[in-house]
Amino acid sequence: MRILLIEDDYVLGEAVRDHIAADGHGVDWMRALGAAEEALATTAYDLVLLDLNLPDGHGIDLLRALRKRGVVTPVIILTAQDQIASRIDGLNAGADDYLVKPFNLSELSARLGAVARRYGGNPSPKLLLSDLEIDTALRSVVRDHHAVDLTAREWAVFERLIRSPGILVSKAQIEDALFEFGAEVESNAVEVYVSRLRKKLGRESVETVRGLGYRVKN
Repeated sequence: MRILLIEDDYVLGEAVRDHIAADGHGVDWMRALGAAEEALATTAYDLVLLDLNLPDGHGIDLLRALRKRGVVTPVIILTAQDQIASRIDGLNAGADDYLVKPFNLSELSARLGAVARRYGGNPSPKLLLSDLEIDTALRSVVRDHHAVDLTAREWAVFERLIRSPGILVSKAQIEDALFEFGAEVESNAVEVYVSRLRKKLGRESVETVRGLGYRVKN
């Protein structure tokens, strides 16, 4: 997924960014609302992690503005405000989930996955595609009763494809899910990851449609 992290605390922001990146996601980290608004205007994000108290305003105002404009990108609020009233305000403004600081990074990963599945129209973490048994919560794949070990980047590519089985996903869309602003991306990076997936999951696991993109079969 391509994730926008809006957090002004450097220590926490760095920890969250590094954790998300280690999971294979592309993450852009902004420390103020102004920068976040510019990022949202130019990039299609799969999910937003939103702090509330920021140097140039309140995160709830940004959330309300997004929902007013019809932006449906899922938002998880990250805040030290643990009062029930604050949680209710955030949820009523359009937040999809709420994490109170300090939080466990593993729990954050689980909530990211759960929210993404709900928006993808399949709240169950388990999928069956051809001869592959997939658990998106555990990030596991079983082929012919044997577990397949995927790296974080390989899983990120595979997850982007299985999010829309049978639908073509362009190379640019996969790159957007993997890499943040300013990242140095090898021109053949996606092709390399797809090749690795085919070696591990079978040559028919990912179909290439020349000039258009990639897809997995239903």
